[in-house]
Amino acid sequence: MNAPLRRVGVVAMVLFGLLFANLNFVQWHKANDYRTSQYNGRVQVAEYDRQRGVIQVSGKPGAQSITTDDSLKFLRQYPYKAEFAHVIGYKPVNGEATGIEYIENEFLAGTSDQLFADRLRDLWSNEKTPGGNVVTTLSLRAQQTAYKELLNNANDAKVGSVVALDPTTGAVLTMVSTPSYDPNLLVSHDTKAANSAYDRLAADPSQPLLNRAVKETYAPGSIFKVIDSAAALERGYTMNTSIPAGSSYTAPGTTHAIKNAAPSICPEAQVTLIEALTESCNTGFAQLGVALGPQALADTADSFGFGDDSLRVGQLGKDNGMLVAPSQVGKLTTDSGGPDQPIIAQTAIGQADVRVTPMQAALMAATVANGGVQMRPYLVQQLLGPDLTPYDIASPRQLRTACTQGVAQSLQAMMVSVVENGTGKKAQIDGYVVGGKTGTAQNAENAKDHGWFIGFAMKDGKPLVAVAVLLANAGSGGSGEAARIGGQVMKAVIADRGGK
Repeated sequence: MNAPLRRVGVVAMVLFGLLFANLNFVQWHKANDYRTSQYNGRVQVAEYDRQRGVIQVSGKPGAQSITTDDSLKFLRQYPYKAEFAHVIGYKPVNGEATGIEYIENEFLAGTSDQLFADRLRDLWSNEKTPGGNVVTTLSLRAQQTAYKELLNNANDAKVGSVVALDPTTGAVLTMVSTPSYDPNLLVSHDTKAANSAYDRLAADPSQPLLNRAVKETYAPGSIFKVIDSAAALERGYTMNTSIPAGSSYTAPGTTHAIKNAAPSICPEAQVTLIEALTESCNTGFAQLGVALGPQALADTADSFGFGDDSLRVGQLGKDNGMLVAPSQVGKLTTDSGGPDQPIIAQTAIGQADVRVTPMQAALMAATVANGGVQMRPYLVQQLLGPDLTPYDIASPRQLRTACTQGVAQSLQAMMVSVVENGTGKKAQIDGYVVGGKTGTAQNAENAKDHGWFIGFAMKDGKPLVAVAVLLANAGSGGSGEAARIGGQVMKAVIADRGGK
């Protein structure tokens, strides 16, 4: 064989080798990616050949699938529209699911290993058994109340969030974020229209797709004084220990004077710790923070869950829940390692670099109400098969111990004083012991302040509900309005459980 023919033969063999390698790559390595691709039309048809399960809220469908007459046999529907959009989420024809639709996607779709027996029976019966059902922890009444109150708040704040928890179990009773959106527009079988609706929402500067309850952090303002108080109580202070106060305080190393919200607030040289929290005394807590030092504040914040970058909210025991953005205290020391007293003073009143999510804020209140024990938050109470056979049932789990029971009891008494005698009066509920803390947080320059409220309701010594309310850019009176909304949401939870 002459040289040109040998070269052609070698090239042909190399090309056949490359073709064989690519064939194996496609069939073995990429096969699953192609099979499950959102652009694979046959996969779409097959996925919609089986009716997706129901997501239940207080015994009613928060998400369900109805029969259609097009190539995709079932259409997903969300009866409560924007009220549950961020927490239930949506399952589009193209693209990834969100919220509980994502967390329990396999069980809802009927492809979970737990439902293997149903799929096996289908092989013999030639039927398509529906997917499994998800029972949530959410309170329909409280969720609707929270959404309505946020939407119609007296301060005309456009951005806000409410999280309500069962302090003794960690069950999420309410998770609302505004502005919201109608998920029905995003699951249309007209994928061009659905994509267009998504693009409009994604381009909206108000970020309606963002679940602020778990994904966004904000300056907490005076609700951080609960952390200061816990740090002090853990280190020998009592509710009646006097701390320096006064009408103004300038931390060493700065010329910036910290003042109180009004001249009538703690003008005395000293006040007790319970008085400082009741009045929300900025000068008192700024000086307390400096006296306690950076390590005490950082350690106490960490014990309540600040800095936790692995917390997910979904089904207990699974790691595919909603990832909660970590709350942070910020750096409290100078470059040389010493205490940065001006920053500590600002941090102690919830400013400087401290940031919290509404979920973390709710966990703070729930932990105090539950005697210092922080329970892991979860959204899925139970999984039910298509024939309502029970599968997984939530078993509450402790997340951490934030403080001793004695410290928690003192914090409870101090927060009750805030609601009965101080800035949180609008959260009061007749017949129930309510504790709380309001917060006003300075925002970006020329922007209105954020309004916060965290609180809990108890009956006969038992905690029933804890709540966090954020009204972003609410301005003057925002914390009082947040307290009012918090009270309304807690009343709704109580009513949903048969209370009055």
